[in-house]
Amino acid sequence: MHELPQTLVNGLTLGALYGLIAIGYTMVYGIVQLINFAHGEIFMIGGFGALSIYIWLPSGTALSLALPLMLIGGIVASVAIATAAERFAYRPLRGGPRLAPLITAIGLSIALQQAVWAFYPDAKKPRSFPQFEGSSFEILDNLHIQRGDAFLLIAAPLCMLALGLFVSKSRAGRAMQATAQDPDTAKLMGINTDRIIVMAFAIGGVFAAVAALSHGLKYGQINFEMGFIAGLKAFTAAVLGGIGNIYGAMLGGVVLGVVEALAIKYIQDIPGMDQLGGGAWKDVWAFTLLIVVLLVRPQGLLGERVADRA
Repeated sequence: MHELPQTLVNGLTLGALYGLIAIGYTMVYGIVQLINFAHGEIFMIGGFGALSIYIWLPSGTALSLALPLMLIGGIVASVAIATAAERFAYRPLRGGPRLAPLITAIGLSIALQQAVWAFYPDAKKPRSFPQFEGSSFEILDNLHIQRGDAFLLIAAPLCMLALGLFVSKSRAGRAMQATAQDPDTAKLMGINTDRIIVMAFAIGGVFAAVAALSHGLKYGQINFEMGFIAGLKAFTAAVLGGIGNIYGAMLGGVVLGVVEALAIKYIQDIPGMDQLGGGAWKDVWAFTLLIVVLLVRPQGLLGERVADRA
């Protein structure tokens, strides 16, 4: 039990990462009722965008100085792909059968993954990502927080709160709420719904880029496949928290991350469960949690904010 605080912190940082990606899912779904399964690859491309900036900078540049530029590079890459996907892949299908954009999203996910694999230099193997130098932060003798994890724990709630304030207080945020509730009526009220939808995709891209930078700092490497599982976990987190709910997406991510960390650490210590523990089973427990929550509370932990439109 003396390792429980460290396990909870590990789960919290992992959950914050899932939550950042999940907010991108929930933003798009909240506006256009679309599950953008290519969002995991938008997250992955943000990581390669940030790495490209670091490689371009003069050798020996301190990470603290490079970090803002890396973040900008990741955001530019993710937002560019996200908005291009909306304009050329999803907008032509708007108003058509709801299965069509879903299949398109899956196809776009595969295409983006293979494009990075084929055209980014040395992307066929994991690429090293810069990390903060120095030892981890030590709290209460037996609790350690890596510097990359500390960055993630600060960035995730700040981004979530900033988005919450933007949606609830700004003119554009209120236009988003109106478009999510009834896009036809929003058009009649003078709201440019196409612009609002592009904005939702762009905000999702920003959060994906922040998550990608945090992932690289946390694990020390990125690869072209990292968006697939991370995207599925983030979608799971969004559903757990209540899809369409910004705070629910972060809560779902944290719950999912903590459950994964606890399962990896403790399931194998239960008598008769020794074969079901460890990292190899972490995905199984994550999706088992999703099934249980959907059976007990289908609308998610905080409830779905957007009414389903037929």
